[in-house]
Amino acid sequence: MFVTFEGPEGGGKSTMVQRVAAAMLADGHEVVTTREPGAGETGQRIRELLLHGPDMPPETELLLFLADRANHVRTVIRPALEAGKIVLCDRFADSTWVYQAYVRELDRAFVEAGNRFATGGLEPDLTILLDVEPEIGMARFTSRDRIEAQPIEFHKRIREGFILRTADSSRWVIVDASQPEDAVFGRVWHAIHENPAYNLKRRPENSSGQGTPK
Repeated sequence: MFVTFEGPEGGGKSTMVQRVAAAMLADGHEVVTTREPGAGETGQRIRELLLHGPDMPPETELLLFLADRANHVRTVIRPALEAGKIVLCDRFADSTWVYQAYVRELDRAFVEAGNRFATGGLEPDLTILLDVEPEIGMARFTSRDRIEAQPIEFHKRIREGFILRTADSSRWVIVDASQPEDAVFGRVWHAIHENPAYNLKRRPENSSGQGTPK
């Protein structure tokens, strides 16, 4: 099962990834947690450029995100899925559509094609949108990277883009991330348990007492 967590800045994606991973481990699953950008040594170098480097043209930003994603899918995500593990990812291709196509206004068809090339056609089984008003989300930061430091109007557009994106597929579940953390987690965990891909991965006890995947 491949689950992605998306949303405006400050929605608590990293926190939810870790809490869900802990719950899945307790449920008897093997779980890999990862993020974009920044998985692996190559990804970490790209992340440093994207988040802490100088300002760059939107086209450069897009191609760096796609390079990170291509490396990420082939070296982390696909190997984990092929090994029967659940993958939880903090941001994926939808963020590129929102940030670079919707907000930066790059050609949408080109962005979509770039995402398909970078992912090799891989799509999440479930995407959780942790939705929060920009004023609330940005107030949660004590320091900001290059993208987080953009004006509030930029972050309002980000939120608009994600809401628009959810109409594209039934794999989305929208969660109000302005609620207390435990309430957000409860909604997220319920959405995962309701997803058929998670139920297929449940591990009943066999005669030897060891869990086996269905």
